[in-house]
Amino acid sequence: MRVKRRLVTLAFIIVNIFVVLLLIKCLVRQFKTDSPITDQPIIINNYSNYDSLITVIIRDFEHFEHDVVETVNSLLKTAPSLRILIVSNVLPYPPLHWKSVNHSSVKLINLKLEVGGVKEDRDVLYHVQTKYALFVPDSVRPTSSESFIALLKSLDEPNVKSLAAPVSEISLSSCQTMDLNLVKWTLTYSTSPSELFCDGVTGKHVLLIEKDVLSKLPDPFMLPFPDSLYIQAKAKNIKTRYLRTVVWASGHPILQSQHHLWKAHRLRHERQQRMCERLAIKRIVRDGKDEWYGCTRDSARCFGTVVGDTPSYLLEGKWTPPCCLNALRTTARHVFKELETAGVRYWLEGGSLLGAMRFFDILPWDYDVDLGFMREDLPKLTWLLRASKQPVVDTQGFVWEKASEGDFYRVQFSRSNRLHVDLFPFYNKNGTMTKDTWFPTHKQDREFPAHYLNPLATISFVGQNVSAPNNIREFLELKFGAGVIENPAYPNPNLIKFPIDLIPTTKPAPDWDY
Repeated sequence: MRVKRRLVTLAFIIVNIFVVLLLIKCLVRQFKTDSPITDQPIIINNYSNYDSLITVIIRDFEHFEHDVVETVNSLLKTAPSLRILIVSNVLPYPPLHWKSVNHSSVKLINLKLEVGGVKEDRDVLYHVQTKYALFVPDSVRPTSSESFIALLKSLDEPNVKSLAAPVSEISLSSCQTMDLNLVKWTLTYSTSPSELFCDGVTGKHVLLIEKDVLSKLPDPFMLPFPDSLYIQAKAKNIKTRYLRTVVWASGHPILQSQHHLWKAHRLRHERQQRMCERLAIKRIVRDGKDEWYGCTRDSARCFGTVVGDTPSYLLEGKWTPPCCLNALRTTARHVFKELETAGVRYWLEGGSLLGAMRFFDILPWDYDVDLGFMREDLPKLTWLLRASKQPVVDTQGFVWEKASEGDFYRVQFSRSNRLHVDLFPFYNKNGTMTKDTWFPTHKQDREFPAHYLNPLATISFVGQNVSAPNNIREFLELKFGAGVIENPAYPNPNLIKFPIDLIPTTKPAPDWDY
């Protein structure tokens, strides 16, 4: 009987508790209904889960001396759940020896192709499962979790997709502007007047960037890093916010010995060469100084045999590589000097004369220089006489030869690099200048009245005054047609039309001063 009474009492208490809970639920629902509804709830992101938003990538380090292990340790000490990728072109040697690192959060990605491997092994972005990638250079330390959070907060600002912050307060990093002219194969660096948004950042710095941005670049992990990434981003008009208010700390000093500095410098130069080759950059200008990454006198020229008057680079939407133009200018100046010293009467012909009228220079898309000369003056120049029998290399390494295509001469930049000046021997026939070899596909290759050479005039070309026909405009319109100076066209307009957006509105300054 006593047990039954206790059970009844317990059931009564449970029922009362249920009723009370039901009343509380109804009151809460009523309170929500009566409360004013705001248009947009305010959500405050304190980034307490920052380690789930970021994948750290260590890309730029030297195998022979680095601080990668301690850098990783310091990152995981601040954020134990952080995902870290170490990316290398080959398996690091000596191998990385981990100490207290949680191996489950660290992955080494070897970009070297392995026959027995799978595609995903070398796909860095496949292993980035977070919204952001944080590129950390070798030997840096986060000062606290705020090192990550401050970057995330700034990247959340409107129109910011990429963010850089210096390493150490005395960092020599700086904001740069790039002028990437893919048509001319040229990249020009200058210091940015504003250190807010940059085309690139120099010096030691961390870089936080959205994964979606990286996926738009053809090869964001190319060495030298991050130089190659910034160049690819510039081609996509992606800028980087430069944030000086966030500073990361430096780690252990590395690359201190002269030998290791030399090795690092040599490797960087080799990587720069490979990067420029892959990105089709032949000339880099820094602080007004040129760095050349194209053909040289000891190498072949940058393009092969020209077919249908259309060199291969025009089909790529580009103009003559600047290294090739420079070699043509050098060869032309040498030929002018030899002709003038020997007393040979010569003049600019065809597209070269057209380039002089437009730019005081070679046409930016041309691949040779054309000169006419008086055939009767040929015996005055020893090199031409000797070239009539067999090719000959002069005292400065230029190759003089009789062209295989017909009765004219050619001066090559060198035996290896066959960029050249063509010399066409004209003679007077009843008041008309003519020659024995013609090119039917070149409409400008035609006879002309001898009075255009009596007297000869001069015009500025490749940095010096050279001989030209008199009444140049009339001469060119006779050869090419009316309005030829004002209306640029490629050699074979039926194949490729000249892009309207590349027609200059004003006569540009000459680009031959290098």
